[in-house]
Amino acid sequence: MIGRLGREKIPSIDGADRVRMLGMSSRALSFGVMPEAYEQFRPGYPVELFDMVMTYAGQPVRTALEIGAGTGKATRLFAQRGVTVTATEPDGAMLAELLKHVPANVKTMQAAFEDLPPGESYGLVYAAAALHWTNPEGRWSRMAALLEPGGVFASFGGPAQLADPAVEEAVRAARAPFLESDEVPSPDGTPPGHDMQWPGTELQRSEWFADVQQFVIERRLTMSARDYVGHLSTISAYLELPTSEQEQVYSQIMQVLPETVEVAADITVHLARRRCEQQRLDNQMPAPANGNPDMPRRAPATLTHGAGGICMRLAVRSCRL
Repeated sequence: MIGRLGREKIPSIDGADRVRMLGMSSRALSFGVMPEAYEQFRPGYPVELFDMVMTYAGQPVRTALEIGAGTGKATRLFAQRGVTVTATEPDGAMLAELLKHVPANVKTMQAAFEDLPPGESYGLVYAAAALHWTNPEGRWSRMAALLEPGGVFASFGGPAQLADPAVEEAVRAARAPFLESDEVPSPDGTPPGHDMQWPGTELQRSEWFADVQQFVIERRLTMSARDYVGHLSTISAYLELPTSEQEQVYSQIMQVLPETVEVAADITVHLARRRCEQQRLDNQMPAPANGNPDMPRRAPATLTHGAGGICMRLAVRSCRL
C-alpha cells in the first residue's frame, strides 16, 4: 500500500496479523500499541547525522528508502533537507502517526523489509534503530537490490543509557524482578567492546558492499524522571510484559529516580557502499592456479566515485554535539 501524506487512510495491524508478517517477531511489532508515546518520548536525530551521510555519499542524494520508519523521526531529517524519501513501516498505527509529522513530499509504504517490491532503486537506503528487526536470511542481497550501483547504505541508532552509574544500578535492581535486561543483543553476537559493531561486521563480510565505516556521534540528553520512564515505555522489552507488570516496573523505577536524569544517547552510525556488479564479481575471484603470490586472490576493493577512487577502509570517529 503506497500513499502520500493525507491521501490514503492506513489500516492498523494488530493481534495475530502482526506476528504473521514475514520475518517479524512479536517484539519487533510491539511498538504500534502506543505510537503517540513513541513519538513523544523517543529522541530525534541531529543534523550532524545528515551531514555525515551526505559527506560519505560524496555527491547529491536525491532519493532514499527508509526501512522501519516508525513515527518518522529520521524521515524528517532527510526529507526536510531535499531528499525524496519513501518511508516503509510494517505497522499501520506507527505509519499513521508518521503521516502527522513528515513533509508532504514523503511517500509511504506499509510493508516489512522482506515484502518490499523489487524494481525501484535508490541513492540511499537507511534504517534508524530498525535493522535488527529484519530477517538475516538474504538481508544484504535484498538491500543491494534496492540500491543504485555505488549507492549508500546507512544504519544508525543506539540505546539511551543513564549516565550516572549509581542511578543505572538502582534502576537495574528495580527492574530485575520483571526483566533481566531491556537491551536488544547484537544480532551476530559481536561483543560490546569490539572495534567494529554489528551491522558493520556483517557488511564487511558481504560480497555486496564495500568501504564499510563506523562512526559515533556522542550525545547527552537531560530529561525528567517521568519522561525517562515514558521512554522506557516505548522499548520492546517492556511492551512485551503483561500490562499489570508494566505498571509495576514503571512505578518501581520512578521511585529510585532523581527528579531529572542525564542520559547517554550516543548514535552509532554504519555506512557502506553498494559494489557495482563487476566489482562484486572481481571480489569473488578464486586464488590463481599457479599460486603466484604476486597475483592477488581478490581484485582491489576500490570503488570509483566521481573523479577519485575510494579505498575500502575502516574508520571509527567521534563527533561531539
